Amino acid sequence: MKFYISAKGIKRVTISNNGAEKGSAKTTAATPGGAGSGRRISARTVLPVVVLVGMVLPFMFVRIAILMLESAAVCSSLECAGWRLFSAVDTSLELRDELTRALLEANDGNDNEGAGSFNELVKEMTSKQDLKAFAFKTKAMLSQLERKVQSARQQESVYWHLASLGVPKSLHCLCLKLAEEYTVNAMARSRLPSPEFISRLTDPTFHHLVLLTDNVLAASVVVTSTVENSINPEKLVFHIVTDKKTYAPMHTWFATNSIKSAVVEVKGLHQYEWSEEVNASIKDMLETNHLIWKQYYNNEKDLYHTQEHNRYMEALRPSSLSLMNQLRIYMPELFPDLKKTVFLDDDVVVQHDISSLWGLDLNGKVIGSVFKSWCGDSCCPGSKYMNYLNFSHPLIASNFDCDQCAWLYGINIFDLEAWRRTNITETYLQWMKLNLESGTALWNPGVLPPALIAFEGQVHPINSSMLLTDLGYRYQSEELDKEKLEAAPVIHFSGPAKPWLEIGFPEVRSSWSRYVNISNKFIRRCRITG
Repeated sequence: MKFYISAKGIKRVTISNNGAEKGSAKTTAATPGGAGSGRRISARTVLPVVVLVGMVLPFMFVRIAILMLESAAVCSSLECAGWRLFSAVDTSLELRDELTRALLEANDGNDNEGAGSFNELVKEMTSKQDLKAFAFKTKAMLSQLERKVQSARQQESVYWHLASLGVPKSLHCLCLKLAEEYTVNAMARSRLPSPEFISRLTDPTFHHLVLLTDNVLAASVVVTSTVENSINPEKLVFHIVTDKKTYAPMHTWFATNSIKSAVVEVKGLHQYEWSEEVNASIKDMLETNHLIWKQYYNNEKDLYHTQEHNRYMEALRPSSLSLMNQLRIYMPELFPDLKKTVFLDDDVVVQHDISSLWGLDLNGKVIGSVFKSWCGDSCCPGSKYMNYLNFSHPLIASNFDCDQCAWLYGINIFDLEAWRRTNITETYLQWMKLNLESGTALWNPGVLPPALIAFEGQVHPINSSMLLTDLGYRYQSEELDKEKLEAAPVIHFSGPAKPWLEIGFPEVRSSWSRYVNISNKFIRRCRITG
């Protein structure tokens, strides 16, 4: 069957249906020229094109709208807007430059001019749409936040200082219980050491160790850790010197908790019979130190915002004010019958045998000490004379080398015979007075800076691996490798976070608390857990 239709512009439309092509339809359209080639149009081709155009048009509309808005913000004419529309130039660089200029022109403002929160800032700026106002408000808000952060950090250090000053209730309880025991228990008042060991107190063949402390619990940890980790504990003789108020509790502890093999002597400052010259010298030193401390304490500066905040906090730390710490400069007078001794701070733990120290040849020097250096003999970052002494003062700059490495307290060996041949103690006192006369401007507060001056040229280095220090500071406790902690023969909890305080760091406290005698009845009654 064939059906023909003729019209102008269309030569022929043929629909055919025959047996050879059953179910198929054929349509042909010829051009007026009569050529046989035709163009086939199908719904399958048109539909995807329509869908694609429908998807692209909304995006084109949004893009044009954005470009027009951006052009309106940075252009002043339709010509500029048209050029930006078709060239698609990025406006971010110009916007950045304009914002930078606005920030530079804006001052810091004050706390009242800054937005209270980021949401408030956004809300205010979207309503005003003023770039300079945005820069001013932003800068004021950031300055306000920065001041708050600095104030919070300084307040934290003040609270840490107050926490380090306080005596925990458990330690106060321990002293009271031991003092009470001293009055009612004859054993607590028994002689230390027992008569058969008296001769060891001055025998140079024994290893003599000195502690100057008013902390009973800390002294017990030092003695216990040293004895437990010593190869020859029977060679050890401990000389513990304390003040009058702590003498009874200290004596009671070591009289009722005997140390196997080792000998312990406990002596109060009130039991010394010094010459009038020594008494006058000690009194003069204590008065000078009191006046130096008073200058810091009575200073009316705002500690929360002064640039010397850390300096003032360091001056008021217990280690700077402690009578026992100040008396270490009188070691030859405290032990006139000893030739050589190892001095230990009460915030150390001895983890390995240290008997090699008594065989160390000091080559005529007075003190053997660890230098805080891990990268070479002359490399001690953060622990040079410049970190302790004020080299802007001509008296310091003309006498000392700012790049010289500083030695450390914690564990030291003293040749007392060599010390007696020098004027180290007198030099120490002279510089203390000079520091007072200069308005405490010669060094940073603490017991180490004047000692660096007094012992100048008299220090013999000890292997730096002997001592691991600064465990009372957060940065050291957080970054410390556990293997390094366990490998150190002596660890020193220098810093405000002492292990017997609540602010002590759990990461390192266990290295100290393992030597607390938790089986003692007074420890249990006072709920000391270590």
